[in-house]
Amino acid sequence: MRKPSVKCALLAAMVAKHKWGTPIDEESLLSVAAIESTDYPKASQMFDELRTEHYVTNRGNRGIELNNSEFGLLADVLYSECGWEPFHIKSRLKHYEGWDQHDWA
Repeated sequence: MRKPSVKCALLAAMVAKHKWGTPIDEESLLSVAAIESTDYPKASQMFDELRTEHYVTNRGNRGIELNNSEFGLLADVLYSECGWEPFHIKSRLKHYEGWDQHDWA
């Protein structure tokens, strides 16, 4: 089994810890993500990059959180970039209401 990219490890942790209206700060996210301590500098940079993604809401000093209205885009990223299977994504993104029309990119 291949090691997930830093981006995918951070997204997996964000999906696991997702609570609407509850951002996660960088230190907390890095501490729960499945990354090695040697990857922390890269993970810190990726945290900043995630702030600009449409499927992430930037809450400034409070951190970042998943954007519920962009779960379709997040599903595509998890599928195409992270190698998640559709059934796994559907089971984790339960509040996405677009599954009937979702076209896996």
